[in-house]
Amino acid sequence: QTKLKLLRVSSVSCRRNDNSYLCLAVSSTRYKEDSWFKSLFVRKVDPRKDAHANLLTKNEESNLYKIQFHNVKPECLDAYNKICEEILPAIHADKYYPCELVGTWNTWYGEQDQAVHLWRYRGGYPALTEVMTKLRENKEFVEYRKERGKMLLSRRNQLLLEFSFWNEPVPREGPNIYELRSYQLRPGTMIEWGNYWARAIGYRQHNSEAVGGFFSQIGNLYMVHHLWAYKDLQSRENTRNAAWQHEGWDEVVYYTVPLIQHMDSRIMIPTKASPLK
Repeated sequence: QTKLKLLRVSSVSCRRNDNSYLCLAVSSTRYKEDSWFKSLFVRKVDPRKDAHANLLTKNEESNLYKIQFHNVKPECLDAYNKICEEILPAIHADKYYPCELVGTWNTWYGEQDQAVHLWRYRGGYPALTEVMTKLRENKEFVEYRKERGKMLLSRRNQLLLEFSFWNEPVPREGPNIYELRSYQLRPGTMIEWGNYWARAIGYRQHNSEAVGGFFSQIGNLYMVHHLWAYKDLQSRENTRNAAWQHEGWDEVVYYTVPLIQHMDSRIMIPTKASPLK
């Protein structure tokens, strides 16, 4: 009897329109549609009162990441890459600066004539502040910024933290292409995203394609970036199709799609200076 009552309640929903009530019948047999509708309102949130960053990151570490997007004048891209190859690896290799160049790329498909740089700061915000302070005193870097500024149309950056269930990006041998998939989530859904992807990442490790997963702290908020490596575009297609053969992958896709407001994909080629080849 209790189950019958629940079915009756769930089978009809009413809303008011111009002082009259419209009743919308919903089939109780359409399980997936009902579940999807519920997923918009029923939050699988960790009940502890804590910042999302503390719930989703590797708390024993305090790595901070900075991702930079530089839109370069088309005629200046080669010169831009050249000065980056001269300066960025030197900063990466110098222990005086507590930062590491994770990767540097040019977009191949997506926004054209764009450079993407990913930096890691071991020690979090204090390390970032220390690096920025020291670089202001570095005459070569100051000159590099002046020359770089003449070549750019626009630039933006974000500060990111890494998801605890993703790999930490480490140098790779190439040649590879890289895909940066960026998701603008609906505010308040980051925990749900993390809950689903903590399980989903297991389906996407079979070809070692998972490089890193990050979420924004400063810049565009509720932004997630997933970074993948493939041998070529056909390998990417095969690997992504193979994920659908794993039981549970379809469910992850089904429940995470409603959390997304906007998504974008870039196929990127590493530059000579990139530790991720």
